[in-house]
Amino acid sequence: MNRVDKFVHNTDARAVAALILLWLLFFWRLFTPIVADQASLAKGDFSGQFVAFGAYQYQRISQGEIPLWNPYNNGGLPFIADTQAAVFYPPRWLTIGLSALGGGWSYNALQMEMTLHVLLYTLLMYLFVRRLTLADPRSPLAALCAAVIIGYGGYTTGYPPLQLAVLEAAIWLPLAALGILEATRAGPVAPRFIALAGFSLGLSWLAGHPQTSWFLTYLVAAYLAYRCYAGRVGWRQFLGGLGLLSAIAFGVTAVTLLPGLEYLQLTAREELGFAAKGNGFPIKDIVQFVFPGSVSQWSPLYVGLPALFFVAVAVFRNESDSRFWLIAALVGLLHSLGENSAFYSLTYNFVPGLRFFRGQERAAFVVANSLAVLAGLGIAAATTWPNHLYRKRAIRLWAAFTALVSGIAILAFFAWTADADTWGDLFSIALRSALVSLVALLLLRRLLADPGRLTYQLAMAALIAFELFSVNMDHPAVYDSLPPDQQLSMARPRLAQRILDDVGDQPFRVDGFIGIESNHASIYGLMDMRGISPLFLKGPYHIIHRNYVDNPLAWELFAVKYVFSGQDTLSAPSQVIGIEHEQDGSVYLHRLNDPRPFARLYYAAEVVDSDQWARELMDDPRFDEREKLVVHQAPFLNLPGQAAGGSASVVSFAPEEIVIDVATEENALLSVSLPQYPGWTAALNGEPVPILRAYAGLSAIEAPAGRHVLTLRFSPNSYRIGAVISAIIWIGLALLALRILLRR
Repeated sequence: MNRVDKFVHNTDARAVAALILLWLLFFWRLFTPIVADQASLAKGDFSGQFVAFGAYQYQRISQGEIPLWNPYNNGGLPFIADTQAAVFYPPRWLTIGLSALGGGWSYNALQMEMTLHVLLYTLLMYLFVRRLTLADPRSPLAALCAAVIIGYGGYTTGYPPLQLAVLEAAIWLPLAALGILEATRAGPVAPRFIALAGFSLGLSWLAGHPQTSWFLTYLVAAYLAYRCYAGRVGWRQFLGGLGLLSAIAFGVTAVTLLPGLEYLQLTAREELGFAAKGNGFPIKDIVQFVFPGSVSQWSPLYVGLPALFFVAVAVFRNESDSRFWLIAALVGLLHSLGENSAFYSLTYNFVPGLRFFRGQERAAFVVANSLAVLAGLGIAAATTWPNHLYRKRAIRLWAAFTALVSGIAILAFFAWTADADTWGDLFSIALRSALVSLVALLLLRRLLADPGRLTYQLAMAALIAFELFSVNMDHPAVYDSLPPDQQLSMARPRLAQRILDDVGDQPFRVDGFIGIESNHASIYGLMDMRGISPLFLKGPYHIIHRNYVDNPLAWELFAVKYVFSGQDTLSAPSQVIGIEHEQDGSVYLHRLNDPRPFARLYYAAEVVDSDQWARELMDDPRFDEREKLVVHQAPFLNLPGQAAGGSASVVSFAPEEIVIDVATEENALLSVSLPQYPGWTAALNGEPVPILRAYAGLSAIEAPAGRHVLTLRFSPNSYRIGAVISAIIWIGLALLALRILLRR
């Protein structure tokens, strides 16, 4: 290794060490062993959705089982198809393995997964910008600052850590962009680097937030098109590269993507229209580019004030790829405004996939990444600016900007003196921005005058980090001053344990509307008809949300035996068997006096031809849900029309296999409190039989007179086909990586 190579190597090593040190400093309260200093991620989606589903993953995978179905939430759901479950996301398997070695699943285990993804995000962004600015002497500084901006800016430190799938889907953008960059650096498109981009894109889809991965897919495809155009590569090369990119990305994630697409079409989300999907940033949120926290509790558009200066430099100097990233930032910003801008209305019907997603403010992902890359390009350009006149003009413009921000701070000061309660926070925000802008001005004057001086380079990197840390570190909307084991315990609450002590041999469900938070039933092993997964099967959703609080029909159809309630009486006969006094009021645990069994025989049926008709029939107060079974197709068996001697008993119950012993003197229909869903198959005495749709979303099976063993199994074709495709692609990528390593 010659001196130049050694210097470059040492510079990169120091930059990586700096990123690791900054990571440790930012999350030190999650790492410290001192209990009094510890913090943890605030309860919400992180605890209710991701920790809970992670606990179910841990339970099944640590036993050597693939969790295809989850019986514990939403009355039962296809776990493999719920994208946010991220069943086959490799880092989650690593977390599960480490948790098994460490004694079991915990709140802190998923917190550590989150922090490691932030570190990986910064390292990947460093690698991408380092390669993008490779010809510039200040490339390591540019890459370091870009990594700090994306890792600790307003986007990454805001809601993504709490909505973990958003963060984990986002971090693969720099690696995918790196693959495109290297594939198009010289000559024809290089397939091995396209494979890297496709693999990264596939990992993003496996992470479980389709909307973020959808943004990433379009961004990567557009970057490939831009690079091919800029490099004057023929359209055949572009189409070939795009085809290979798509095939690999699809193959990597097919094992969950195919079940997910199947599930999405059957969920209540599919019924949402434009009005429910068009929400985005209000126009005033743009102010948070300069004054973070002035409009909302999070500032995902905030990348820091020095970063804005360098973004402007990159655009003015027309640095390599700066046009692409500028256009990406502008398109992302327009899209993030949702229906507050005409852009979303114009694209809603024409951009494939857009109609599936709500919450358009998540396009801040594109804005934040684009600005981080532009800032890196601007730093590399500004420190090699040959024209003194342009440098002076840039400083003058920043001085004018500093004067403007300072003027706003002065106005906020006078408003604060008149009304401290109303203007106190805004004055603090404006003053901080003014001070940062002033310090940046003083430092920029010296850095641009003597760009080779290491002291000024380090000072600029330190200012960028200090500003972002000051705004986003220990953000009160993200972190609580509680140790993780106090935030959420994996131990079952007293009332939940009371239910689990039920010695009955038949499965049943609970209504955990009040007593069991979010998806915590997956932690405790209770079958809850409730849940907060954003995807909820249409049929069960409409039954359960028919009357959200007191719903005897849902209790009947879902075989509910225990109901948590804030009231000491229910509309159905019950007795209170436990009370828990909490801060928000008392929680009463009711046991229904006559709960419906999980499997029940019917000898008469009402045939309907639509879900809407079934719901109207069940809403009729004259309808007796125990007299007739509501089915969506006429049974082949002749039913006696009145009760006959018979019984149905669940012999064994597992998430993907249910065995029921059926004995009946007459032809009957067996109603099972199981959502009807593709992938469930039924066999009566070993012979396949069809599963009928009942009650606009549940299952029923025809049972001829006699004694039978009914076996229900869940093994969807979408999963099996996807697993074969993914196995082929993963093996192929592994062999390609091995070949490259051996050749080197």
